[in-house]
Amino acid sequence: MRITKIEAFPVRLARDHGQAQGSAGSPHRLVGGAGTYRWSAHYPALYSTEFETCLVRVTLSDGMVGWGEAQAPLAPEVAAQIVKSLLSVAVEGEEFRPDAECIGGLWQRMYSTMRVRGQVGGFMLDAMAGVDLALWDLATQVLGQPLRNLLSARPKEEVPAYVSGTPGKTVGERLAFVGGWYARGFRTFKLYFESDWDLLLEQIDRMQEEFDGIEVAVDALWHLPEGREIECAQELAERRVLWLECPLLPEDLKGHVELVHESGVRLALGESYRTRYEAEPFFEKEILTYWQPDLGRSGISETMELGRMAKRAGIAIVPHVSIALPPQLNAAIEVCAGMVNSPLCEFNPSVMEMANRYVERPGFAVDSGCYVSTAVRAFLEDFAD
Repeated sequence: MRITKIEAFPVRLARDHGQAQGSAGSPHRLVGGAGTYRWSAHYPALYSTEFETCLVRVTLSDGMVGWGEAQAPLAPEVAAQIVKSLLSVAVEGEEFRPDAECIGGLWQRMYSTMRVRGQVGGFMLDAMAGVDLALWDLATQVLGQPLRNLLSARPKEEVPAYVSGTPGKTVGERLAFVGGWYARGFRTFKLYFESDWDLLLEQIDRMQEEFDGIEVAVDALWHLPEGREIECAQELAERRVLWLECPLLPEDLKGHVELVHESGVRLALGESYRTRYEAEPFFEKEILTYWQPDLGRSGISETMELGRMAKRAGIAIVPHVSIALPPQLNAAIEVCAGMVNSPLCEFNPSVMEMANRYVERPGFAVDSGCYVSTAVRAFLEDFAD
């Protein structure tokens, strides 16, 4: 079989940003900006008030179709244009086999198109991830097996998950949200730091007091309080948080090393980086406890390489899930199920609800703190119209 056609579709869906605030893809109050794009009220990054992503469709010579998705929470038309202008040229007409050697080779072929021109991250890699996910989707269809079975001889049947974000205007409202999911078997929750550090510590303390066996992680969203970074990390280490995620700007390797050595906090990184080449400096410094690849940025092929690197280094893989429709969400769950060193996968109720609008039943579901179902085929054809 050969790859005959690659297409990409930028997608924008309406959502209630206020309702989603405090969760994945919508962590902060938004201000200013223009159109649908707004600034975070607490640090210099843009967010969309809509649900934005980029879908990729790959067609084989026998007519079989695979779907992928590029992580594109802003300007999805950029990733779509890269697929159309560059990646289709690199991949269309190539032989397709449903195995890691072939699909990984196509990932390397796409990477090589622009590596000497410096396009080794960002939109370029996001677009590649969308194609890669579609190719692996085709592999599951050709072989008649779920992705986890292609990645491991002994995959997990259920995928443990953690609740990402605790929406609510007050600590009381956030604790009520935690209590609802705690009653459904979830024991790990991630909190987003907005602007009030003392309020964050109060929530951690109350969660640990009120819920037996709870694990709390913190996502600092790259902006620990300026001048107090080590002190704040120490306060989290004293509370034995499961991890501190994205404490500093992504390019600050030296700062991350100092933070971990001085505080003893368990560090989680990954969503800002896409390849083994970006990850390697952090792995070499031996400061990581968790690596959080985003499947819509790294793709499945490169995530498996990152997983092998992490296993050698004694680091756990916890797939990152932000704005996502079925291809990304399904890939994250299946990769977690297929990796022996992947103990958890991120879970956001509003993201799962959005994804389930576009799948056949039963779609995605959670029970007793685990993902228990994966998406069914035939979910996104309407977007191509």
